[in-house]
Amino acid sequence: MEIGKKLKDARIKAELTQENVAEKISVSRQTISNWENEKFYPDIISVIKLSDLYAISLDELLKGDSRMIEHLEESTNIVKSNQRLIGAIIINILLVVLLVVLNMFIPNNYFFLIGVFCLTIISSAVLLYQIIRKF
Repeated sequence: MEIGKKLKDARIKAELTQENVAEKISVSRQTISNWENEKFYPDIISVIKLSDLYAISLDELLKGDSRMIEHLEESTNIVKSNQRLIGAIIINILLVVLLVVLNMFIPNNYFFLIGVFCLTIISSAVLLYQIIRKF
């Protein structure tokens, strides 16, 4: 059984509305609806709060839903997240160095330099995205 159905069944069994649950775990009613309809998955803290609220075990909530397990693994894997961030930083530094070096050796080829400059801007945007996503 998928986690959305489990959450909805547990909420109904506990005789709670989406509004009640949202208030008790400090999220919006729309968030509860999105979890129950599996548009989004709850984070691990919310899963623990829901488990306590519905008086069911985490094992019972999570077992059998491989997509939810993958979501939790990805969202809690700090090493993988740090590796992506370090990779983005290294690529960004290399592109900036490449831009400076190419500017010294190929001063009149503006199209090539503009291309490398655009690549550097894109790389910087990816780096900024990774940093914001981390926090």
